[in-house]
Amino acid sequence: MNSDPRETLATSPMTFRQILVVAITVGLTALDGFDVLSSSFASPGIAREWGIDRAALGVVLSMDLLGMALGSIVLGGVADRIGRRRTLLGCLALMTLGMGMVIGVRGLAALCFWRIITGLGIGGMLAANNAVAAEFSNVRRRDLSVSIMAIGYPLGAIIGGSIAAQLLKGGNWRVVFEFGAICTAMFFPLVYWYVPESVGWLCQAQPGSALEQVNHSLARLGYPRIEALPPRTPRQSHGMFIDIFQRGRALISVLVTVTYFFHITTFYFIVKWVPKIVVDMGFAPSAAAGVLVWTNVGGAVGGAVLGALTQRMGLRPLTIAMLVGSTAMVAAFGHGQTNLAQLSLICALVGFCTNGGVVGIYAVLARAFPTELRATGTGFAVGMGRGGAVIAPIIAGLLFVAGFGLQAVSIIMGSGSLIAVLCLAALPARALTAHGAVSKPV
Repeated sequence: MNSDPRETLATSPMTFRQILVVAITVGLTALDGFDVLSSSFASPGIAREWGIDRAALGVVLSMDLLGMALGSIVLGGVADRIGRRRTLLGCLALMTLGMGMVIGVRGLAALCFWRIITGLGIGGMLAANNAVAAEFSNVRRRDLSVSIMAIGYPLGAIIGGSIAAQLLKGGNWRVVFEFGAICTAMFFPLVYWYVPESVGWLCQAQPGSALEQVNHSLARLGYPRIEALPPRTPRQSHGMFIDIFQRGRALISVLVTVTYFFHITTFYFIVKWVPKIVVDMGFAPSAAAGVLVWTNVGGAVGGAVLGALTQRMGLRPLTIAMLVGSTAMVAAFGHGQTNLAQLSLICALVGFCTNGGVVGIYAVLARAFPTELRATGTGFAVGMGRGGAVIAPIIAGLLFVAGFGLQAVSIIMGSGSLIAVLCLAALPARALTAHGAVSKPV
């Protein structure tokens, strides 16, 4: 075994326990997929119960995204200070609380508050989860592992959405959040028992009893003990987002953040407004949930295809292709469809491209920041980028209220992915070749 266990993990074939950890990150991202979309599944019932218009509904749909932005920025830095495992457990607790408390709300203010709390947990978990997927895989499979982690989002929406569609047939919108709270709580023991602390983080941070913790993690992953910790590199991070703008990282940090911001604006226009748009076309809420499920079926396939192709092709051109397709498919969605079959097909194609773009950007984030900044950098990019997610439903709602038709709104909102293409194309090559990826094409 190499004297540095990080090098061992980077160069050795992945053990079953490492694969299991990556599988759990898929499940955690699936929780994100369902929890974020739970308000979309419930939106027709919320609007009907409290008699709110599209503009007000757009604000409600943005509250979990606002919490997510704050959680990514604040709790991403926490994951670099206290570790990945404890951050994941704390975020799961926040998510369970937020989802559970929504069940009994009796007004929009309380609903918005608890959706923000849920979003805080989701945001922090996203930053830590991306770091876990990268740090528990070897270099050869790192892009693939992060991509697989990211497709948990549409998988959660598919499975959760299918169940939500059935629940909505026999109950009111609150049953969606009840189901989400139960599923989220079930993941707490999985993380507690099967996800040890990251060896990479422990070797870099070297907290008290670091050697003992490293050996505990190595044993859990199927590797032999080490006798001494590797030399600690000079600390370049204090778990603060300002660190990602120092030592020549500013341009990279800005570009990856802006890339995520504009594409996620397009992405969340689709996932937040599809159910309401479909209901307004005259279809039942359960049918609207089904169309959103097909959007995420396409998203899961798109993410899987991109992840597989990263083993043979460059990450940048693959992601750019998905982003260009995102703009085109969202514009096609705005043209309007006459039946559920056509709606489901076009939304599946939209999901293929939009989520494929998200998966590619997550892989870029995992490459762009070193271990000691990975959660902080990812958290900042996702948090600031989720500002686009916050404003996307609001902007779309205001455009609808102002009299713009679906075609015009779709073209405007779809242009976000095209702006993201320009930012990604401008990203320096070193952002995609550093930190264990030098042998991979960019």
